[in-house]
Amino acid sequence: MDVNTLRIGITLVTFAAFLGIVFWAYRPSRKQQLDEVGRSILADDES
Repeated sequence: MDVNTLRIGITLVTFAAFLGIVFWAYRPSRKQQLDEVGRSILADDES
């Protein structure tokens, strides 16, 4: 096995993991939770 083949394989596996994380984070079932987190960042805390 050539070193470049190994590098290509690692790159592809890492890219697939990245796409999986992005899909998991932005899937439609998580929309409400993402909206709540976004609003909480902009909300004023008076405590």
